[in-house]
Amino acid sequence: VLESTQSSGDLKGDVYAVVDHPFTMVQQALRSADNWCDILILHLNVKRCRATGTPKVVSLSVGRKFDQPIEDAYQLDFAYKVAATTPDYLRVELTAAEGPLSTSNYRIQVEAMPVDAKSSIIHMSYAYGYGFAARMAMQTYLATVGSQKVGFTVLERKPDGKPVYQGGVLGLLERNTMRYYLAIDAYLSAFSLPPGEQVERRIREWYGSTERYAEQLHEMEKNQYLDMKRKEMRRQQQS
Repeated sequence: VLESTQSSGDLKGDVYAVVDHPFTMVQQALRSADNWCDILILHLNVKRCRATGTPKVVSLSVGRKFDQPIEDAYQLDFAYKVAATTPDYLRVELTAAEGPLSTSNYRIQVEAMPVDAKSSIIHMSYAYGYGFAARMAMQTYLATVGSQKVGFTVLERKPDGKPVYQGGVLGLLERNTMRYYLAIDAYLSAFSLPPGEQVERRIREWYGSTERYAEQLHEMEKNQYLDMKRKEMRRQQQS
């Protein structure tokens, strides 16, 4: 289930999903700040991620969807917190006060609980506030290259039964919320593999998952994405 909401100066997307992974594994995978860097870098716009300090800060270098020098990216610093962890519940919170173009109050929150011995339910929330500069930038994007892009919420059906999807700012939010959720799912799918096989599985799984929703999420061809992420992950390991 994917939900999106917009209030005065704030956008929030929520994903609720049952995953075929036992809760003990989900908890182990998602409560480490270092693991979150391996998750978040799967997103097209994340060029590098570092987890440093005590308490942990997860620093993202955020840029465009194509390959670009790290110097051209914007740094977004998230305070990382395991807000709750028990034998049957996990909540992780990442918060950032400021972002690019007058965006602010970034919140990424993930909750997880067991369903049964082999599956878990995950709730992921992605939200941020925006000011005048961000509103203008979004309007420009949505009037040009983003004008034909859609989200996931079905607003109505055409006479032939085809869905009319959410567009505009909420469509943009829904696409990014799904990209982050699919990054979590791709990371979990590779978590039990030998370490040397995990990176390749993650990037292939993330791309394959997004292509299942190609109308919303397709941005580049498979080899282009794989080559870009291999390069970015090598850079991340060297830095």
